[in-house]
Amino acid sequence: MSEPLKTRREKEKQARYDAILDAAELAFAEKGYERTSMDDIARTAALSRALLYVYFRDKAAIQHGIMLRAGHSLCRRFREARQTADTGLAQIRAMGVAYYQFYRDQPDYFSALTAASTAMAEADDDLANEMLRCKAETMDLMVGAIHLGLSDGTMNRDRIHDPVETALYLRGALHGVIMLCQSEMAESGQAGNFPAESLIRHTMEMLTSSIASR
Repeated sequence: MSEPLKTRREKEKQARYDAILDAAELAFAEKGYERTSMDDIARTAALSRALLYVYFRDKAAIQHGIMLRAGHSLCRRFREARQTADTGLAQIRAMGVAYYQFYRDQPDYFSALTAASTAMAEADDDLANEMLRCKAETMDLMVGAIHLGLSDGTMNRDRIHDPVETALYLRGALHGVIMLCQSEMAESGQAGNFPAESLIRHTMEMLTSSIASR
């Protein structure tokens, strides 16, 4: 097979793979993951069921692909957030805002990524390893900002003994508050009076101030 032909076929294969994930995202958003069948996804993607199974062995494998998309999306947002600020503290603040915007702009991806840590144990090795690399890069971006904050004096050395531990604390705390807001809004309805946005922004401010130099 000539190189141009091989390249074209690889591009076509990748395009079809992406189209299946696009179709699955639409179907899951409309019917929910549990109620969506492989037939639903095949119809939405305008593919035969047989061809769908050439690319994905089951619905869970498709969901794993969506989880990886979500991981790449968050990682890209964090990279862009770091580039908007010069100091370590400002970069951490920007990444906190980026995480909140990720939740607001792509709630399905946010939910997929929340479930990824357990679901990826069942994914094929290549996809699971790519997800681990993506997760590691996301964490490295936060840790890098913390190291910068310690060196440029915008972060408190007395409060940060381990940058990795601090990064996990910051993301875990913000994620927990977002999940709390999701739960409260689900109970009260979107029209309820629960101050979700105010609480999340307050949390981000408190987390940032907890590591800032005095």
